[in-house]
Amino acid sequence: MRVKCVICDNVENIDDDSPLAKKLRNRPIHTYMCPVCHERIRKQTEERTSAGQFTQYGKDEPEDDWF
Repeated sequence: MRVKCVICDNVENIDDDSPLAKKLRNRPIHTYMCPVCHERIRKQTEERTSAGQFTQYGKDEPEDDWF
């Protein structure tokens, strides 16, 4: 399966039987990000988290407080 990275527009081939390929076929809203871009974003997020400049919304708050 040919996939295109949403950030750098790099086209790669992934195995048709892989779980990632199945996820991309069955749920078109999911997008592919190449390993290079994924690693770069992970590293930048960790740097912002350690510097105290990153806040993740929605995961830490219980859902009962919204109602």
